[in-house]
Amino acid sequence: MKCLIIGCGYVGLPLGAELVRLGHEVFGLRRNPSSEVEMKRAGVQPLYADITRPDTLAALPRAFDWIVHCVAAGGDADNYRQVYLEGTRRVVEWLSVSPPKKFLYTGSSSVYGQTDGSSVKESSPAEPAAETAKVLVDTEKILIEAFQQKQFPALILRIAGIYGPGRGHRFKQFLNNEARMDGDGSRFLNMIHRDDVVGCMVAALKAGRPGEIYNAVDEEPVSQKNFFEWLGGTLGKYPPPSGAENPDEDRKRGTTNKRVSNRKLKMELGYQFKYPNFRKGYTAEIQRLSDAGELSILPDER
Repeated sequence: MKCLIIGCGYVGLPLGAELVRLGHEVFGLRRNPSSEVEMKRAGVQPLYADITRPDTLAALPRAFDWIVHCVAAGGDADNYRQVYLEGTRRVVEWLSVSPPKKFLYTGSSSVYGQTDGSSVKESSPAEPAAETAKVLVDTEKILIEAFQQKQFPALILRIAGIYGPGRGHRFKQFLNNEARMDGDGSRFLNMIHRDDVVGCMVAALKAGRPGEIYNAVDEEPVSQKNFFEWLGGTLGKYPPPSGAENPDEDRKRGTTNKRVSNRKLKMELGYQFKYPNFRKGYTAEIQRLSDAGELSILPDER
C-alpha cells in the first residue's frame, strides 16, 4: 500500500517504520524539516505542509491507499480548535477529490466525560466537560458526517494516555518526588504503551471498518493509588502524598474517572497487546532506562 502519515512524530514515526518493515511505501507529512533525518532513517519519505493552510496541502500528491491522521497539539482549546478541528476539516476537503481506501484518525479517550468510575465503550456518551475534549468530539463529528454523507472512508481510534520511551508524565513526576494523588487515589487511569498504539493502528488499517470507532487502551484500567503503590514497590520509594481535593479545579480541567474498554478492538481487529497492562509496560521502560544508565530516582523526602 502507498501510505501517508500526517503528523510523523512520537507515534507517527515508529508507525512509519513498522509499515515500511511490512513492505508498504510510506510518506510522512510534517510542518517543517526538523525531523527529516529521522524519517529517512526509518525509510519514510518526507513531505511538508501545514494542515491548517489549504494552499500548502494543494501542492501535495493525493493518490494514497492508506492515510493516518495523527497530528498532536498542546495548549488551550483555541489551539486545539485550529489544529484538530480546522486542520481535519481542511484535510478532508483536500482529499475529497481523491479519497484514500482508508483514513485513520487518532482521537482520544478524553472524549468520555464520565466521573463515576464506570466502564465505558465506544457507544457510551461522549460528553466531556473539558473544552479541549469538546473540540475533539467536534472533530470526530466532521469525520462521521463525511463518512455518512460522502462515504469518506474514515475510522477513529480513541487512544488512552500514551506512555513509553521518553513519555509518561506521572512516572516522571514520581521519580522526581513531584507526584500527587487526587484525593484518596481511587480515580482510574487508562493507559497504553506507544508500541501498542502502533500495533493498534496497523490492525485498524488492515481490518478496521470505515465509519467505526475503536478504543485503543490496554486491558487493565488502574486506580492512581494502585499505580503509585506498584511504582513505589518496584523502585523502592513511598507512594506520593495526596493532593487537596478541589472540585472547582476538577470541573475546570474536566477531570474524569472511568474505565475504558478495549473489547471491540480486540474482537473486531484481533489485536494482541504486547504490554497488556501498565506493569509490563513500565517494567520494560524502567529496564530500558536502567540499561541506558538514565534511571534517576530521587530519594524520598520523608
